[in-house]
Amino acid sequence: MRLFFLDLLALLLFAWVGLRSHGLPVSLEGLARNVLPILFVWLLLSPFLGTYRRPSWSSLLLSWLLAVPAGLWLRGMILGEGFGPGFFVFLGVAMGFSLLFLLLLRGLAKLLRLW
Repeated sequence: MRLFFLDLLALLLFAWVGLRSHGLPVSLEGLARNVLPILFVWLLLSPFLGTYRRPSWSSLLLSWLLAVPAGLWLRGMILGEGFGPGFFVFLGVAMGFSLLFLLLLRGLAKLLRLW
């Protein structure tokens, strides 16, 4: 359960940084808009991928690789955004930064022997 909350914190930090980097206020609505679609897919996939049942670096990476792009696609569909070249630039940046936060917090958990 601790790993799930660390992953959730990582995704919230990712969304917080994204909002701030675009000059937007950090609000519950903004965080929800940006995190909930990813979290929805993450929670749907994690039981099948063993993300928390058999936590490992590979299960984390597989969850990230599948859930973040699918969640961003879902977010785009909900917001009515297009899927042109701008989406793929956003996807690349989002993949990089979300992975950074996930690895930092999972690494911290490993260091503190929480995992």
